[in-house]
Amino acid sequence: MRLAKYLASAGVASRRAAADIVRAGRVTVAGVVVTDPARDVDPEDRVELDGAPVDSRTERVVYALNKPAGVVSTARDPQGRPTVVSLIPASVRLYPVGRLDRDTTGLILLTNDGELAHRMTHPRFEVEKTYRVKVAPAPVRDAAVRALRAGVRLEDGLTAPARVRRLAPDTLEITLREGRKRQVRRMCELVGHPVRRLERVAFGPLSLGELKPGAFRRLGDAEVQALFSAAEGTRRCAGASSARPAPPPADRASPAARRSGGSR
Repeated sequence: MRLAKYLASAGVASRRAAADIVRAGRVTVAGVVVTDPARDVDPEDRVELDGAPVDSRTERVVYALNKPAGVVSTARDPQGRPTVVSLIPASVRLYPVGRLDRDTTGLILLTNDGELAHRMTHPRFEVEKTYRVKVAPAPVRDAAVRALRAGVRLEDGLTAPARVRRLAPDTLEITLREGRKRQVRRMCELVGHPVRRLERVAFGPLSLGELKPGAFRRLGDAEVQALFSAAEGTRRCAGASSARPAPPPADRASPAARRSGGSR
């Protein structure tokens, strides 16, 4: 196993952050400083971070949290604002899987498994994320819905086709396989309907369900495996064909909506 992946599996950090830690010279293997994140290590190797032993056999935990508005999606905040990590009293070090804007609410995952975090957030895995979006002015124009489905050109490039469903005159359900910064907000503003309220209601196969704002629950083994399977499934589909599926008609709910009865 590569060293960065070993550290991620031990809950040190995400795989990308673990690679930075290795490059900084903070990790030793068998007493020798290693700065190559791709260095192969065995489970029997003595790996230390800043002089403390690292064990890749640490129990994996994953939590689903309904993030309230005003909470930041980081492990620590230099400004002293509440963080998603501070909302879960866990005995292991957790970090968020991806981020939600401070004012965005809804489903966010926290884990000590860097490999899971990597698979759920890396662009090549294209894991779906579904949002309920309240916009203004109402009603949302048909032309705006068509543009969002086809892809709009932001300052950082053309967005991929999205699944878009109108839930109410001022409310959309948008499903993306991308994760650009403030992407939903920028897309909606570009088509003339700035976001007034944004909530993530599904991440891969997992739906927000009945979790209240600020509430959390630990995922079971089957749910965690479903997250891994979702990443592998989209990766296989992407490898089989570079063409993206056409968005569904307006009267068809997304898979995430069908799982939760279409009430989101």
